Amino acid sequence: MKTRAVRLYGKKDLRLEEFELPPLKEDEILAKVVSDSICMSSYKASSQGAEHKRIPNDVAHNPIIIGHEFAGELLEVGPKWAHKFKTGDKFSIQPALYYENGPVGLLSAPGYSYKYIGGDATYVIIPNEVMEKDCLLKYEGEGFYPASLSEPLSCVIGAMHANYHTTPGSYEHKMEIVEGGNMAILAGVGPMGLAAINYVLHREDRKPSLLVVTDVDQSRLDRASMIYTADFAASRGIKLLYINTGKVDDPIKVLRELTGGKGFDDVFVFAPVRQVVEQGDAILGFDGCLNFFAGPNDTNFSAMLNFYNVHYAYTHIVGTSGGNNNDMVEALEVMSKGLDPAGLVTHIGGLNAVADTTNNLPNIPGGKKLIYTHIDMPLTAIDDFGKLGESNDFFRELADICRRHDGLWSVEAEAFLLSKGG
Repeated sequence: MKTRAVRLYGKKDLRLEEFELPPLKEDEILAKVVSDSICMSSYKASSQGAEHKRIPNDVAHNPIIIGHEFAGELLEVGPKWAHKFKTGDKFSIQPALYYENGPVGLLSAPGYSYKYIGGDATYVIIPNEVMEKDCLLKYEGEGFYPASLSEPLSCVIGAMHANYHTTPGSYEHKMEIVEGGNMAILAGVGPMGLAAINYVLHREDRKPSLLVVTDVDQSRLDRASMIYTADFAASRGIKLLYINTGKVDDPIKVLRELTGGKGFDDVFVFAPVRQVVEQGDAILGFDGCLNFFAGPNDTNFSAMLNFYNVHYAYTHIVGTSGGNNNDMVEALEVMSKGLDPAGLVTHIGGLNAVADTTNNLPNIPGGKKLIYTHIDMPLTAIDDFGKLGESNDFFRELADICRRHDGLWSVEAEAFLLSKGG
């Protein structure tokens, strides 16, 4: 079978190509990819090429298919896996395999390391190790885009689970955020920050009593506050505040005052900016945990931490990157109970838009860029559908659908798009 895919050959060298997939082996699965959301990690992979830890050294001669936040439908299941999967199953994939014999060893991952599987393709071959590691996950919800976004959602789920706290006089660490505590999400209205807010507001088993979200972009704060409202948060027993730290003289003082001077139990940093990291450290309360979520490009990135507080106030720091299988399962489960990740999505495009979008991702405003691999469509902001619809019936209908869903992407919009070309 032929596939069209965006392949990485080296630094910023992404090419949309058509080529033959090899014959399916008995321990493999042939799948149709429907959607892929573009991640900043893909930008980093493209920018670094073979220097990236997940990219094979011989990528110039054996290119890999890029994209790791994807969903689709199984077309043919090899005999080895016929007892577990069947043709027609919808799927999502946990890309962090931790597979020692993969193309780059332990860090091998679809979307970074493989010739025949990645999210920015029409058809892929899912290799045996994905199933062996239980990383092929059935998706039984509506549409496909929620399954694509289960991967970024799993990353913030993993971050929440990775935070920990201590008991004075004991060496036992208690994993998780503090129930009923104070939480801050700094630089928190980008795509991953929005995913974190959404998860915190919908989580059933554990939640803070105070959630403060900061940024310096007022338009993004305004959008976040309209999607994830203070009223909804209050109905969940959470006081939610959005703060523009760029408009106050002393952000640390303002943020600490919101806790009555106690400080925050859990702080999540969503931008690799020294000032933001140091701000997060300064607002920690006793036994506060700072999670440095944002992965920097700079291998020498560093920031100052208050080690007096480390010693006397038990403050500490963790870093997380990605989620595990359990986090993906939880992401799919929480979506089945009402969490809609549509608020993360601000742009829609086709396979032809992947290369330029990936290579220029930091320069494109907004949230997640959602790709539908069986259509050709320039990357287009949902907010622009209405204007484009003045002279284009396709965009007029899309704009009308999005308006019916409070200006957001939806299963209805996806179904219309796929009916026209996917």
